[in-house]
Amino acid sequence: MSPMRGPGGTRPFRTAAGDVVPESVAEVGYCRLGGVDQWVLIRGRNLANPPLIHLHGGPGFSETRLLRHFNADLEDRFTVVYWDQRGAGKSFRRGMPRSSMTVEQFLTDLDDLVDMVCARVGREQVVLHGHSWGSLLGVLYADRHPERVAAYLGTAQIGDAAAAESASYACALAAAEHSGNRRALKALRAIGPPPYPASSVFSERTWLQRLDGQLSPSALWKLRGAVFGGRPESSPLDLINQIRGFRFTMDAMSREASALNLLSAVPALRMPVVFFVGCRDHWVPPATTVAYYDALTAPSKQLLWFDDSGHEPFVDEPATFNRAVVDTVGALITP
Repeated sequence: MSPMRGPGGTRPFRTAAGDVVPESVAEVGYCRLGGVDQWVLIRGRNLANPPLIHLHGGPGFSETRLLRHFNADLEDRFTVVYWDQRGAGKSFRRGMPRSSMTVEQFLTDLDDLVDMVCARVGREQVVLHGHSWGSLLGVLYADRHPERVAAYLGTAQIGDAAAAESASYACALAAAEHSGNRRALKALRAIGPPPYPASSVFSERTWLQRLDGQLSPSALWKLRGAVFGGRPESSPLDLINQIRGFRFTMDAMSREASALNLLSAVPALRMPVVFFVGCRDHWVPPATTVAYYDALTAPSKQLLWFDDSGHEPFVDEPATFNRAVVDTVGALITP
């Protein structure tokens, strides 16, 4: 297999006098997870704070750039763990066996990561935050290892993956009809409703972005700092692996991931649960998230709405999202 790219660096937390903040952590490197080296970044101002592991979406779409740009304030209140999952971002390399790209393998990888993080911070539990595909992975892990998860947070939470895809396709078709966009209608009708292969997922999502205005100049300008910003953890050259990894992982895993149904697979969780829902999310339409929320049994559960957000409230309304995470988790667990 091709060699891994260098992990990059990360700046330490410093006091006003320029000294490294005592008990802070700023570490980046490759960790052996599930027998494969995978990229992990750990940052937090105080190791006494609860560990928070982000599970990015896709599958195969690293969100570290977005999270570090829009949500770095969370590092003041949590020890935040950013993980490029197997086959994604800095963890992608050519020659990775497609046979290893399974939900079961990702659960094993995540279990190794949780063990590593708990040993590093001296804790027995972590807070999991799953976004989109990561919300499937997070719920499945929390169900299997409840003793390791203090609280579960889901953004763009998927319940019945097939129902979410069908609802998303219906949204795209309705938007194309409403706008009278003949090119969009022709393309969407050509791929037909799901289930469909990864190539059709990319097509449907791209048309939705165009119809929603997410590819407008102003929308893309907002992301410029996250994509091209000067953070040492990543460089513009990493964008090549970002695209390659996303396409490889989606092609390898989309069929299995899109068949998952948490309503039947995980009807109950044994830790507090919080779902963050973007009102304008057309990739995981809110009604499908609410259906799972209503069916889910948990010691406590909350549904928080973001009126001005789509699929990524942590990007669309970062300050509101960060405060919601701090407030909800702070009320659920003690440092």
